[in-house]
Amino acid sequence: MKFGIFTSMGSHDWEGIRTLWLDVEAMGWDIACVTDHFMPNTASRSGPMNEGWSTLSALAALVPRMQIGTIVLGNTYRHPAVLAKMAAQVDIISGGRLLLGLGAGWQENEHTAYGLPFYTVGERLARLDEACEVLLSLWTQERSDYDGRFYQLSDAPLEPKPLQTPHPELMIGGGGERVTLRIVAKHADHWNVWGGPRILAHKGAILDQHCEAVGRDPSVLSRSANMALLMSDDKGACDAMVAGVSRRMGRTPDDAADICLTGSDQAIVDRLNELAASGVDTLFVPTMFRSVDEMRDDLARLISDIAPKVDG
Repeated sequence: MKFGIFTSMGSHDWEGIRTLWLDVEAMGWDIACVTDHFMPNTASRSGPMNEGWSTLSALAALVPRMQIGTIVLGNTYRHPAVLAKMAAQVDIISGGRLLLGLGAGWQENEHTAYGLPFYTVGERLARLDEACEVLLSLWTQERSDYDGRFYQLSDAPLEPKPLQTPHPELMIGGGGERVTLRIVAKHADHWNVWGGPRILAHKGAILDQHCEAVGRDPSVLSRSANMALLMSDDKGACDAMVAGVSRRMGRTPDDAADICLTGSDQAIVDRLNELAASGVDTLFVPTMFRSVDEMRDDLARLISDIAPKVDG
């Protein structure tokens, strides 16, 4: 199993992000990703929010070993041809280590504030489907023509190409069982979703069915889960973490408990082995529920003491 951090651009300033990434690089983590938002998802819309792509470009040059990426970009924020160009450049800067995470977009207050069309859920998903085709064409073809419902290309070049061949790893984030997972099956190299063993086992089985329907081997897809981390023998502290995740994410207590990776060292090893048994090969730990100072010891212990005991 690989281990990655999921760095909220609203929880840290630039110096904090830079220091965190240098620290987890030294600890031996495998992947680090940034989020993609322009403002907090609150009624007041107030508070700092670092811009993800420019931050990632700087980090790509500063952190020499880890895979680096986005978890996940909102497709509604950029034309996919512009995104393809940006992603190619970051892949070059990083020496071929980009994980390009993309989703349909969900934060309505950002769209309202900045005058970005929000569309219906169905149209956002249809746009995501076409955007994947545009990205893959521009990354792999000398010239691209595309005549979609939402996006069009006419003899479009993209040079220089990304360093990774045939293209950067494309990760789609989302758990919608009827449409999103079908888009994953059609286009993605990697699927990401919030959840633990129960959620991933259920949705992973549906993804397998979509893969079979489009004639794709399900085993070629990487699968990652996002889980909030608290290594503690204090049951009250662990229960408080679950309650906080439930409130912040609008999840039921049962779903919030599945999203949380809490408890003793052995409890966490057991949970990660369950996660591996559900088909997950990568764990992402978000930094949005606790301060980095609070998490630092847990991040070091997870990668040094827990990771070697996990199956796979």
